[in-house]
Amino acid sequence: MIQAAYIHIPFCEHICHYCDFNKVFLKGQPVDEYLDSLAKEMELTLSTSPTVHLDTIFIGGGTPTALNEQQLEKLCHIIKEHLPYNQETEFTFEANPGDLSEEKLQILYNAGVNRISFGVQTFNEELLKRIGRVHRAKDVFQSIESAKKTGFKNISIDLIYSLPGQTLADFKETLTTSFSLDIMHYSGYSLIIEPKTVFYNLMRKGKLPSPGEDVEAEMYRILMEEMDKHGYKQYEISNFSKPGFESRHNLTYWNNESYYGFGAGAHGYVDGFRISNHGPLKKYMESINNGKMPILEKHKVTIEEQMEEEMFLGLRKTAGVSIVRFEEKFGQNPTALYKKEINELISRELLNVTEHQIQLTKKGRFLGNEVFQSFLR
Repeated sequence: MIQAAYIHIPFCEHICHYCDFNKVFLKGQPVDEYLDSLAKEMELTLSTSPTVHLDTIFIGGGTPTALNEQQLEKLCHIIKEHLPYNQETEFTFEANPGDLSEEKLQILYNAGVNRISFGVQTFNEELLKRIGRVHRAKDVFQSIESAKKTGFKNISIDLIYSLPGQTLADFKETLTTSFSLDIMHYSGYSLIIEPKTVFYNLMRKGKLPSPGEDVEAEMYRILMEEMDKHGYKQYEISNFSKPGFESRHNLTYWNNESYYGFGAGAHGYVDGFRISNHGPLKKYMESINNGKMPILEKHKVTIEEQMEEEMFLGLRKTAGVSIVRFEEKFGQNPTALYKKEINELISRELLNVTEHQIQLTKKGRFLGNEVFQSFLR
């Protein structure tokens, strides 16, 4: 039974220089028509793949909170009308600092949203401008204070390190400032330069000053060390939380479980199929208006692929891959199935294997992608 849903809102008031997610400028876009299409997609999907209860709902983008108050209320109403959830459901909205008026916060809170994830990235004002963010450090403090005042207790922020021109001192300062927020969850990602972004074009022209791999590794080491020092448990390569505040939605992905994906460019994993929707709004909405699912690609995941995914997704978690769970799902012991790969990684001190778990070592966390690729045949 599917217990998670991701909903994509592709509208942004500004496009950041590093972002390659499916998004469009908000101004002049058919937002209400898009929300109507979302409602129809939910109806079509649940008529063929129903569920009794959702444990997690995650609204991402784009910038979901770029919607105005009426549109936000409409979106929340659509979710309430079509998706089965209750107060126990982890219900997350992504937000930009400075986007959330008190009225918007109240709309979300009244709808049962109980987790907000802010895209902060850095507290260095110069770096914020350089990466194309329009918020400033003061907006973060105001937004989080307003969210707490409204009643939100589960608040997360995203940070990005290895930004162009970022120094170790800059990053340490951002972490110090972050810890003053008194929140429950942090995500920390190294910058990845993706094609079709402003940063990609600058990199190709030799105009993007990167801190370099050694500095990036040092930033990651500092991130892990400081999070641990401040009582935030690392439960996944890039994620840290106070006990009990791990992102249940993201754990759905890393546990290789099924989830719905609604919206333009959204991805889902339903009934053994990996599904991706049309990205362009027009194509997405046209399909739905014609009574068809807006599917761009639908791939039946083979057992071999499922086992590979179980390994490279599960190893992202600090807890690692459960040998018992793997055997229950696939009828095979992963240490026998991947004996050669595992022994090679153990000899390089990148993996640790116990009676019950296969886990990355601390050294392995720095070379995670190399480890994950070992299980792709």
